Amino acid sequence: MAIVSNTINYLDEGTLLEGFFAYDNGHSGIRPTILISHAWAGRDGFVDEKAKKLAEMGYFAFALDMYGQGVHGESLDENSALMQPFLDDRAFLQQRIKAALQALKCTPWADETKIVAMGFCFGGLCVLDLARTGVDIKGVIAFHALLHAPDNLQTELIKAKILLLHGADDPMNTPETVAAIQTELTLKKADWQLHSYGHTLHAFTNPKANNPDFGTVYHSDADKRSWQAMQNFLDEVFA
Repeated sequence: MAIVSNTINYLDEGTLLEGFFAYDNGHSGIRPTILISHAWAGRDGFVDEKAKKLAEMGYFAFALDMYGQGVHGESLDENSALMQPFLDDRAFLQQRIKAALQALKCTPWADETKIVAMGFCFGGLCVLDLARTGVDIKGVIAFHALLHAPDNLQTELIKAKILLLHGADDPMNTPETVAAIQTELTLKKADWQLHSYGHTLHAFTNPKANNPDFGTVYHSDADKRSWQAMQNFLDEVFA
């Protein structure tokens, strides 16, 4: 067994994007596939390492790029400036992540009938919006996601099963926002579940998160529990 990984370029209209893929070359042919969406700083080592870890579990993993080849924020202000255009124009966000899904499907290792999209923070919002477009994928996993719904997708039913992994004390989402997405997913006929971790803030899966004033703090127990919940979900949807 050896994990093969590399970058791959793809396009969204005129924007050149750079994804990262990983798979175990001990297996041949297509395999269940995970699309991974990064947090607000851009595609980085965090999601690339998640791709490798998922490859070790037998999946083909593809870490997408929302911003453009080589584009990455280095401060809170830069990260916010990169993310904000997508929050302001959710149709733009949905177009960009659909381009990643299409690029993923063009690879020779992806089983198009067995795709799950997962994301962290801003990336969680991105994969939830992908599900909201009604795409036919198996599931979506959102780790400490931004949960507020877009204005442009009101009536589409959600085909993907949804797993929300949420810090109960996450300041990025009010209790009203958490309640609203539960109502939304129910109205859109989604098969959904919410795991809420007590005494847990935003970005709880990221060991580098250590800014209590901003509300981003790593929580090792919630990290482990959410990863286990993810594995259980993948076993279910890929069965």
